[in-house]
Amino acid sequence: MPYLKTKNRIPKHALVLPIISSVVIPIVILDLWIEFYHRTCFPLYKMPYVKRGNYIKIMDRFNLPYLNTFEKVYCAYCGYANGVMHYWTEIAAKTESYWCGIKHEKTPQFISPQHHENFIEYGDKEEFKQKYLCK
Repeated sequence: MPYLKTKNRIPKHALVLPIISSVVIPIVILDLWIEFYHRTCFPLYKMPYVKRGNYIKIMDRFNLPYLNTFEKVYCAYCGYANGVMHYWTEIAAKTESYWCGIKHEKTPQFISPQHHENFIEYGDKEEFKQKYLCK
C-alpha cells in the first residue's frame, strides 16, 4: 500500500525516516568502493565497463509537478539507492561470468539470477574444465 494511503502515516514515518536516511552512508561508501573495483579490474579483465547511466536515474522525478519537495528528495534518494544496487548487480554478474559461471545447485527455495541462464550446469566438471581451465 502506498504511503499516502496508510492510516496514521505521519508518526510511523517520522520514526523510520532517520533509519531510512542513514542507509545513504553505507550505500555511498560501497558505491565508491565498487566503482573503484569496476574501473580498476574490468580493464585488467579486458571487459567493457558497465554504463552507470543505464542503471541509475536520480533527478527525473524532480520534474513531476505533483510531488512536493520532501517527496522529490526521497524519490531521488530511492532512485539512487535502487539504481546503484541494480548497477552493482550488473557489475557482480559480469564478474561472476568471467571468473566462474557455474549455476547453483537447484533447490526449491533458490531463485536463480537471470544472468545464470548461460552458465555451466552445476556439477558439469568437463564443461568447467573446457571453459575455464588453461590447456
